[in-house]
Order: sequence, then C-alpha cells, then structure tokens
Amino acid sequence: MNRDEATKRFHGDGLAELIDESQPVELPTPDTDVPMVSRSVRLPVETYERVRAAAEARGIGVTTLMRQWIEAGLADLDDSATVSLADVRRALASLSRPTAA
Repeated sequence: MNRDEATKRFHGDGLAELIDESQPVELPTPDTDVPMVSRSVRLPVETYERVRAAAEARGIGVTTLMRQWIEAGLADLDDSATVSLADVRRALASLSRPTAA
C-alpha cells in the first residue's frame, strides 16, 4: 500500500481494516515484574552520552543504569538500608589503595 492509499483509508472508514491488516509486533520483555512508572528527564547531551557509555560498558540499558543509580542514591538517604557484603569489601579495599598525587 502506498502513502496515498493509506491516507485515504486513514481519513475514511477503513482505519479499522488498516490496523487489522498489520503484522503482529513483538514487544520487548520488561526487565522486572515490578510495575513501573515512566518519567521524562531532561539531560544535557554531554551528560546523556556519559550515562549511555557507562551503561554500554556494563552491558545494560540506559534506563536500567539510571534506575540503579536512583535506587542507590535513595538507599544512601535511608539509615536502615542494608548493604551487600561484597559492596562493603570493595569499599574497604578502595580505602587501602594509595591514591595518585
């Protein structure tokens, strides 16, 4: 179907038929079973590119990394939050390393 035919069908009574003729689409599988809320965040291009590169280096999506960072930031605000032993060990190990002057 060309553009003119599609436009005529869209503006006519054939919109339902046009939709019914389309092929089924595979939707991406959510990375969690928890209900999510979508929010728009404005970032400078340079900041977004840094986040995208960090996500790519970790092999995860940008929104997944942003969600992890937000959850980590919120955990910092919560005095009752638990921390994994591995994270504690990494933090302690980083303290014992000499820093470059």
